[in-house]
This record gives sequence, structure tokens and C-alpha cells, in this order.
Amino acid sequence: MALAIFDLDETLIHGDCASLWAQHMADLQWVDRDSFVPREQELMALYSRGELAMEDYMAFTLAPLVGRTPEEVEFIVGPFVEDVIEPIIFSDAMRCLAAHRAAGDRLLIVSASAHFLVSAIAERLGVAEVLAIDCELQHGGYSGNLSGVPTYREGKVTRLRAWLESEGESLDGAHFYSDSHNDLPLLQLVPHPHTVNPDPTLRAHAEQAGWDILHWN
Repeated sequence: MALAIFDLDETLIHGDCASLWAQHMADLQWVDRDSFVPREQELMALYSRGELAMEDYMAFTLAPLVGRTPEEVEFIVGPFVEDVIEPIIFSDAMRCLAAHRAAGDRLLIVSASAHFLVSAIAERLGVAEVLAIDCELQHGGYSGNLSGVPTYREGKVTRLRAWLESEGESLDGAHFYSDSHNDLPLLQLVPHPHTVNPDPTLRAHAEQAGWDILHWN
């Protein structure tokens, strides 16, 4: 049994769940659409260029959740996943997950989005194990702060190594699927790197390294 590790946004789904969640919060009137959504997009542009400080993004996008309980947020996230996320799941991603599941591989999603979003989407995908950005709770509600190392860039490697040790797992024969050059640290770590609809920077690296380049619809 090998590990089959997947990025989430623009890899398993055709979109970014954090940006879609920001728009959903605007629909719910949890935020002011005219100010919040454009600023979120500015921060995402920094992400695309590999220039984002994840702490800045999370501080901004978690502010509307301060004081809200996980149960309150989960109540909203469920329909969000059903209505917004399910229609943009790549069919090829579902087939790939099914193939690894049939081979007896252990499935793991490692994402730079908030855990409350990633875990709900993973459940829909039939993936039980997730590493994502953990959000701090205080007095039963979200504080607006992060907890632990964010699963972003090198942080994905840090968190994965800790998970491997705690689970008694190894990367022998492991696969990792991602669309983003931000995931190069982890792609370079596994024996079987797969790029999925890669961004231009990642595509150039994949072509030079002879990595798998997949086109998922």
C-alpha cells in the first residue's frame, strides 16, 4: 500500500474553494461584497505568483468567522459544498481517486485552504484523511488566528513529515498530484510526482524534469 496524496484547489476541483467561500460569505452578507471580494482576489493574485504570506490571507478571510462556532460554520459549509463545489469536481479526479482506492492505496488530501472547508469537501470525495490549515478556537468559537504550521509551500512538507511519523507511514512509492508551483517542495519529495493542469511555472519545471503532466476535465 502506497500513499496517494492530492492537492485540492485546481487539482481535484476546477476552482479555489477559499475564493468561492469568500464569495459565498458575501452572498450570506457576512462581509461587504464590494470591499471584501476584491481584496481577497488581490491576495489570491499574490498566491499565484508565490508571493503570498499565508498568515495575511487567513487573517483577512477568517475575520468574518470570529466568534462563530464550528457547528454554526459547518451548518453553512454543508450546503456550500453541495451547491458550489460538487458541480466543479473534476470527473478525471474521481476516476483517479477510485483507481488508487482500488489499488489499496491510502488517500490523503494536503491543502492550503482552511480545514473546515477541506474536510467537508474531502468527505464528499470519499477521502477520510486531510492535512489543511487549522484555525484556532477560543471559548468555543473561531478566534481568527491560525493553529500550528500552515500547509502552504514548505509547510506542506513540514506537516506531512510530522503526519508520516505519527502514522508510522513512509513516502515509499508515494504519489502526489498538484496544479501549482507552490507545491514544488512536496512534488520534489515524492517518488511519483504528477502535475494536473499545471500553471506555467510548474509546467516548465515538469517538462524539464520529465514529470507526468495530466489534463483533467
